[in-house]
Amino acid sequence: PRPRQRTPPPSSNDNLPPSKVAPESPRDSHADAAAIHPQFQGTIRPANLPLCPTKATIMLDLQDFIKERGGDPEKIRDSQRRRHAPVEVVDEVIALWDDHRKTQYSATQIGSEINAVQKEIGMKKKNKENADDLLKKKEDLQKQKKDKEDEATAKLVTLNAKAKSIGNYVHESVPISDNEDNNVTEREWKPEAGLGAKTEQTLSHHQIVTRLAGYDSERAIKLVGHRGYCLTGYGLFLNQALINYGLEFLFNRGYTPNQPPFFMNRNQMAKTAQLEQFDEELYKVTGDGEEKYLIATSEQPLSALHSEEWIQGGQLPIKYAGYSTCFRKEAGKHGKEAWGLFRVHQFEKIEQFVFCKPEDSWKHFDEMIAASEDFYKSLGLPYRVVSIVSGALNNAAAKKYDLEAWFPFQQEYKELVSCSNCTDYQTRELEVRYGVKKAKEAPGGGRKEYVHALNATLCATERTLCCIMENYQTPDGFKVPEVLRKYIPGQPEFLPYVAELPKEITVVAGQKKK
Repeated sequence: PRPRQRTPPPSSNDNLPPSKVAPESPRDSHADAAAIHPQFQGTIRPANLPLCPTKATIMLDLQDFIKERGGDPEKIRDSQRRRHAPVEVVDEVIALWDDHRKTQYSATQIGSEINAVQKEIGMKKKNKENADDLLKKKEDLQKQKKDKEDEATAKLVTLNAKAKSIGNYVHESVPISDNEDNNVTEREWKPEAGLGAKTEQTLSHHQIVTRLAGYDSERAIKLVGHRGYCLTGYGLFLNQALINYGLEFLFNRGYTPNQPPFFMNRNQMAKTAQLEQFDEELYKVTGDGEEKYLIATSEQPLSALHSEEWIQGGQLPIKYAGYSTCFRKEAGKHGKEAWGLFRVHQFEKIEQFVFCKPEDSWKHFDEMIAASEDFYKSLGLPYRVVSIVSGALNNAAAKKYDLEAWFPFQQEYKELVSCSNCTDYQTRELEVRYGVKKAKEAPGGGRKEYVHALNATLCATERTLCCIMENYQTPDGFKVPEVLRKYIPGQPEFLPYVAELPKEITVVAGQKKK
């Protein structure tokens, strides 16, 4: 999440933002699971699908930097300008590539000399002549060759590290700016009927869940420190309802539910997370063996799930509904977002993750943000979809939409969803390839092709619960959204307040904390 400009409060009558109503997305029919999920008839990857060893790769195709290899370095420079990122790094990569190529060529030439000397040695031995001088020469050449190969390897590491600092190609439709105040609102939506919240009596989400006896921060902070929390009673049931509803929602759209491991080894995490995330975001797990990192999102393990695999065209798209507990340091985040459940170190999230054919990725991008929109429409939460400016894109994203929902207490939109098309930027690093191995009819005319990868939040449940609490509050309690009721014991329509607020957290809209 990023800071946004404060949005002027909407109508005082219904406390909802003015709206350009977004068109309804077509709903999927509830076909049976076998029809929607044909992969349940067998495995996603047949047992005989070939695996290939990991090779040193970068996230942009290195050939794209080199004109004589058919590349277009100016296209990369232009993308860097769009990102407001250094352009000169492109020329640095080209220079490093040339230096590495020359060093590797020198090693190859020495190898040719060794072969020639070996032939001479063979002739000497055949003629029963002394070959000690040639054996010494061969030994010296072998040492020179190894030194050159080691030098080339070191230069390749430097080359790849430099190339990895360059972001994905920015899509032409992305607004160009390095100021997020210039994010473009694509569309807005609000429910036809107003919800329960009124400006003059709006409480913050953490007050509401406290009054429902659904939240205990004081004892949790005693256990874990800042931003610790326990969900209790209906607070827990509501959060679980969002999890169950979110998974069912995506399952009915053809996604395969997947609960991946909650931690990854460093080698795999390094292929899917940017380096700055290691210190700023990720928790390290210590113990015997290789160090591991707790995941910040199920996107991380799901993106690496098919690493070093060849995926056949008939298997695509592969659509995962990832569910996991997520862990983030959230270093340096303060202010109102630190209250309650909005920004915490541990939370649950339902994630959309798709592997697809390159030519289909923008179609899936539209479908994924539409799925998230339909989810929040079904919850009745006012929202807007925002196109993120080029300077705020992470390296992997070619384009990103955020869905921001309306929070009545703070009188502003706040991010609930991020949807990104990463094209082949992640899959190139992870070696998730596409097509028939070494076949002339393979995509790209035999050149190695990579599947495209996309990710989109469906629901970070604790954060979504914050928004639901604020929008569905009444003076006497909380209206339970209709779609969640069947997942809660007793299927309640309304939950009355059962507790008073402690004086130290009494806050009302427009007033400071007392």
